[in-house]
Amino acid sequence: MSSLRAPAWCSRAARRLLVVPLALLVAVGATAADAVPEPAAAPTPKAAAATPDGLRYNVSLRSDADGSRWTGRQRVSFRNASDRPLREVFMRLWGNGDDKCGTPSRPSPIKITKVRGGTAGRPTVNCTALRITLPRPLARGERTALSFDVSITVPQRNHRFGREGAFRFLGNALPVLAVHDAKGWHLDPYVSTGESFYALASDFRVRIDHPSALKVPATGRTWTRHGTPGRTVTHSVAHQVRDFAWAAGPFRTATETSPGGVRVKSYWAPNTPAAGVRLNRKDGVAAIDRFGKEFGHYPYGEIDFVMTKDFGGGMEYPGLVILGTTEEGGAVVHEVAHQWWYGIVGNDEYGAPWLDESFAQYANARFYGWDTRECWSDDDWPSQDTALTNSMAYWAKHPGEYHLVYTAGSCALARLERTIGADTMARLLKQYARDHWYGLSSTADFKKAAQSVTDNDLDPFWKQHRIR
Repeated sequence: MSSLRAPAWCSRAARRLLVVPLALLVAVGATAADAVPEPAAAPTPKAAAATPDGLRYNVSLRSDADGSRWTGRQRVSFRNASDRPLREVFMRLWGNGDDKCGTPSRPSPIKITKVRGGTAGRPTVNCTALRITLPRPLARGERTALSFDVSITVPQRNHRFGREGAFRFLGNALPVLAVHDAKGWHLDPYVSTGESFYALASDFRVRIDHPSALKVPATGRTWTRHGTPGRTVTHSVAHQVRDFAWAAGPFRTATETSPGGVRVKSYWAPNTPAAGVRLNRKDGVAAIDRFGKEFGHYPYGEIDFVMTKDFGGGMEYPGLVILGTTEEGGAVVHEVAHQWWYGIVGNDEYGAPWLDESFAQYANARFYGWDTRECWSDDDWPSQDTALTNSMAYWAKHPGEYHLVYTAGSCALARLERTIGADTMARLLKQYARDHWYGLSSTADFKKAAQSVTDNDLDPFWKQHRIR
């Protein structure tokens, strides 16, 4: 999610690139009988391992005339990585988050029907979770697959899953499997302020059939083929990503390759300010290479920038970011940083949002050279209950404090840099990213990694900055 308001310590140049995030602009087939063991060479997982893993999504979708409705078939295969038999899974239908279960006249935007490979129950958690019982328990190391028809109707709102004029945004529209770990099934509620999402790195193969008048930026490496008369098929392959997003509309386009070898594809609505488009493209190309040097080379080969005039802030997805763009640009650098902090180095965005938002904003601050020496005061904490490491359960109840994840979080990391030294901090982040590449991170993991690179006792630092 893009940055909030510019904190007092930002320079004028930095302020112009900070915009209000999208979330704050909305109201405050195979069967289990086919299961086979993984090869013997596969590593033995621990009982608390996050599961199901080894996810492979295959999706075929077809749109209507303007990209407002999509229908098709989705298949997902997966492995049980836990010592415990897997008897059920849950599909997360995050696109239903704002509309919940809908009404008879306006049903939920996302529907799953004709499930094969398991028995579907009734949607729960405001129709954002669908339990599917497997025909038989899946033992550790076994694979199986589910398939189902999926229907997607883009809501009438300017939103990460929504529309702006002739342009459609399909973020969090595709159903994905929920995660089970030592805490059990993660079936957290949808939140508009921030993100609820938690997913394991997965492979996607997606076929999108659409009118030729629409351009379709999407997660992954994409290419197009002629379809039936008047239609085009956009193909996308994405490996080791946590989600799949796309957009559709009569975009203008440009493609370039960064000096580091990343293909950058820009898509913008015709009424988007030209100066802002140029600035986003310039800063975005620079950021993808710079962060590649700082955190590890960007592994996906391609990234798409989707820019419109009135989109609220920005929203990150693997290999694709949506950007509200003024003449002074947008939040492109922050969103590019999310390719590492949430995308490559994963985290539970509901349980520990600071691990992606604070880290992305810290990278943003470094990119623009902000002076962070006086960026935060201990007196600015609203209450004793406020902590940087609070979950979205807390921030959703205190939306006026959510900016702290950006402001106090990036300041805390900047102070950690001054505490342990800039070179040490750079080595820490690069090694930390390498250690959790395509995996999951936690606050405890980061605190342990930081303590390992310095002789200073960091316990007082964690307490002062409420990193609990």
